[in-house]
Amino acid sequence: MPEPQINPWSSNQSVDVEKLFAEFGIEPISPVISELTEVPYFMRRGIVVGHRDYRPIAWAIRNKTPFHILTGFMPSGHPHLGHLMVMKEVVWHVQQGGNGYITIADREAHAVRGLSWEKCNEYGKEYLSCLYALGFEGQTYFQSKNNRLKDLAFEAATKVNFSELTAIYGFGADTDLAHADSVITQVADILYPQVDREPAPTVVPVGIDQDPHIRLTRGIAHKMRMFTIEERDGYISIRSKNAPEHALNAIKAAFPHAKKYEGHLDIKGAQCSDVSEKVRRIEREAGGFAFFTPSSTYHIFMPGLTGGKMSSSIPESIISFYEPEATVRKKVMSGITGGKMTREEQKCCGGEPDKCSLYLLNLFHMVTDDAELAEIRRKCVSGEIMCGHCKKETAERVVAFLKDFKEKMDAAAEKIEV
Repeated sequence: MPEPQINPWSSNQSVDVEKLFAEFGIEPISPVISELTEVPYFMRRGIVVGHRDYRPIAWAIRNKTPFHILTGFMPSGHPHLGHLMVMKEVVWHVQQGGNGYITIADREAHAVRGLSWEKCNEYGKEYLSCLYALGFEGQTYFQSKNNRLKDLAFEAATKVNFSELTAIYGFGADTDLAHADSVITQVADILYPQVDREPAPTVVPVGIDQDPHIRLTRGIAHKMRMFTIEERDGYISIRSKNAPEHALNAIKAAFPHAKKYEGHLDIKGAQCSDVSEKVRRIEREAGGFAFFTPSSTYHIFMPGLTGGKMSSSIPESIISFYEPEATVRKKVMSGITGGKMTREEQKCCGGEPDKCSLYLLNLFHMVTDDAELAEIRRKCVSGEIMCGHCKKETAERVVAFLKDFKEKMDAAAEKIEV
């Protein structure tokens, strides 16, 4: 059986971004940036690199119409700096008017990583304290404690079979049923804001490795609709997908000039947006979900200090929010850089910041000012600064950041309700 292109549970991801875009239809984010009223630094600096169907979100931000923002965290260990980017994306979208949702994927951690429920609860609270420390406002929940979510997952499971999961994830005969169930629970997570509130465009910021979940959910969201709406040459076609006849009649009543056929209607002289809105309302009244197909953004991985992905399974690669200052300094000073082999060669030829885990640490989180970051890069490329000196400066930034952030986490602990 061939391996899937992307494994969402791997701790050693090596993803060719351009190849992924071409194979799976992920679009570059850069053309959409101009449609935002404010461009966040994670898009400006090329950390968020791709999207699926982000334009409805940009439109909602621009026009101050409802939209949802959701992401999840698997509590398989202590949170660390590698988790911070997606948290910042969520908080920024909430600040732009989005309805914020955070799921703690404890069912996934229990099924895939074998963690006890007690550990899932402990780590989950730590993730939530990080989010609140960043200023998150919105709904949070643990998968295992959300019965409405479980009902939605059961409904979603009727729209997918094991062959599809095998094609997407590489599941085989030895895959635990609980693992497959955790996947369907994540589908329900992504759709949950549209059940908890009204259906609206929903964006899910994730790392590129999580795209299989997005692809699966987009397909299931479409299957769970009562109607398919297609804009064709000169008219709009509305096709029933096992919708009750009274719902189709209600659409005909809403558009008296529509031509009604067996199982579908054709409408001329109408705007697709207007048709979609009315059909969605009628579908809801008939007991349907009327989901908007969820959108997504994709950020590149924050590299670990030892190279590769920053992962809890490689302790030397991460900087946790709970580590002693001495440990943090030691890890930073041991980090892989893009410097040359000798001091003389470094002065002559300069370093390679894009290969340096410390420069990228500054780019992702530690240096908020673009001009300051550009100066660090210039000094590195020109050979004006040596790696040892840069490491010391970065270590000071990281220590100061963690001290301030930990204080905010402690202060935010009282907001956590489990």
